[in-house]
Amino acid sequence: MIALIQRVSEAAVHVNGKVLGDISTGLLALVGVEKGDSERQADRLLQRVLAYRVFPDEEGRMNLDLGEAGGGLLLVPQFTLAANTRKGNRASFTSAAPPAEGERLFDYFVQRARERLPETRTGQFGADMKVHLVNDGPVTFWLQVPPAT
Repeated sequence: MIALIQRVSEAAVHVNGKVLGDISTGLLALVGVEKGDSERQADRLLQRVLAYRVFPDEEGRMNLDLGEAGGGLLLVPQFTLAANTRKGNRASFTSAAPPAEGERLFDYFVQRARERLPETRTGQFGADMKVHLVNDGPVTFWLQVPPAT
């Protein structure tokens, strides 16, 4: 499972002109599910996202995690993160989980996130979403928990 996390000063996801979720300071996490992923990968990835130290402490060093910084969490499903881009000029999505499995694990990820951060916001699986953000820094990290082999 993959998360591309971005420290933001604000972020929102829109579907059909309506805001589905928005946060001020916090993390925007684009989440992709790969074939072979399970609840085990989702739990570990969530643990990493919530514990990753990307917020500045009093000395300006990135030493605080999301909980310590008191920020929001916006989770957006993005299957293109699982693309194979190693050759050619067009991505292959053979490593992405089938849509039903991707949605099931994304929903599980969201449920587990809300157990820890009730104010977690989300996009909509399978929808044409418009994501607006102000990346703070910019600070962006790619986190991956490899699928079971």
